[in-house]
Amino acid sequence: MASGLGTALPAVDAGLAATTIRTGPVGDIVDVDLPIDVAGLSDLARSQIVCTAVADAADLPFLRSTMLNQDPPGHGRLRRTVSRAFTPARVDAFADRVRARARTLLADARAKAEDGACDVVPAVTDEYALLNLTDLLGIPAADRGLLLDWTVRVIGYQDPEDAPEPLRGPDGTPLNPRSPALLGEMFAYARELAEHKRRRPGDDIVTSLAEAGLEPAELEMFFFLLTVAGNDTVRSAAPGALLALAGAPDAYRRLACGAVPADRAVEELLRVHPPVLSFRRTAAHDTELAGRTIRAGDKVVVFHASANHDERVFADPGHLVLDRSPNPHVSFGDGPHVCLGAHFARLQLRVLLEEWRAAMPAPELAGPPRRLVSNFINGVTRLPLRVSGPRR
Repeated sequence: MASGLGTALPAVDAGLAATTIRTGPVGDIVDVDLPIDVAGLSDLARSQIVCTAVADAADLPFLRSTMLNQDPPGHGRLRRTVSRAFTPARVDAFADRVRARARTLLADARAKAEDGACDVVPAVTDEYALLNLTDLLGIPAADRGLLLDWTVRVIGYQDPEDAPEPLRGPDGTPLNPRSPALLGEMFAYARELAEHKRRRPGDDIVTSLAEAGLEPAELEMFFFLLTVAGNDTVRSAAPGALLALAGAPDAYRRLACGAVPADRAVEELLRVHPPVLSFRRTAAHDTELAGRTIRAGDKVVVFHASANHDERVFADPGHLVLDRSPNPHVSFGDGPHVCLGAHFARLQLRVLLEEWRAAMPAPELAGPPRRLVSNFINGVTRLPLRVSGPRR
């Protein structure tokens, strides 16, 4: 099937995405935007994909080896390798460190504000997501900036601010900055760090990987996935949540006064601003989905933002209802591929909201936000907010 997903567009707000998608398929794309459909894809779809955005077929073996693109039994084996590191009890052990970091970053943002305003993306949310992840992984402090550089390269390759000039080979051929061939330093670092952890193990995820008996290529794959997905999920969701609250002052007042628990608010904020825009899967056999005939080999695109705005599932989906219950959003996926780090992401988002309402004024835009140019990640690259003034 033809696919328009190779085109880079600025991420749009979820309501507009839902409206646009529901006007009909784009080209030959069959869109799946209903939570019931998304949840039912596991029997239909296989994860071994030929990714639209992959310009070089030589990259496919690596991409197919990632846990995101594996089917059972390979997917289960890989997931079990790291699942013990993401148990709620182990993740919750980081809560005090996460809270202290949120307090420090917010206090610094207030102290350094110019004219009472601050771009909270570089000042707060980028650092918050990165440092929390590197604590969990066990990355030495001196190396933490490397993870942000690699994440920006992989996630921001469509954005002219992150990638102003396309990379080209000696013959002038455009190069995919996400290609494994251009991530050699990341993979070399993963191998070196794993060897260090074997000699000096710690209570961290890289130690778990180093001791798991993985093949070198599997270790590199895991490090790639945890570095990029682990960082950018919260890096996108945190400013997205603050942006949503800035547009809904009445809802924020209910959060600020304690009428809505922060953990409940997190679910609604994830619904309206999912960190991932879409995933694509390949039909394993002929079937019918949402009234459409799907042939074996067809590509089925799952639009998370649209599924989260299905009026048959969510009452008044365009309205931010922080205490919405039930809230069956699909922002972290569903089924065997549900986000491995969802509990850690929820912890970080909850703590950030709790510390924001304790120390900061209500989120209020001090300038226009900027969204990441991407067809995959629902990122926010600039978010100027008022950070001085009374807490309310």
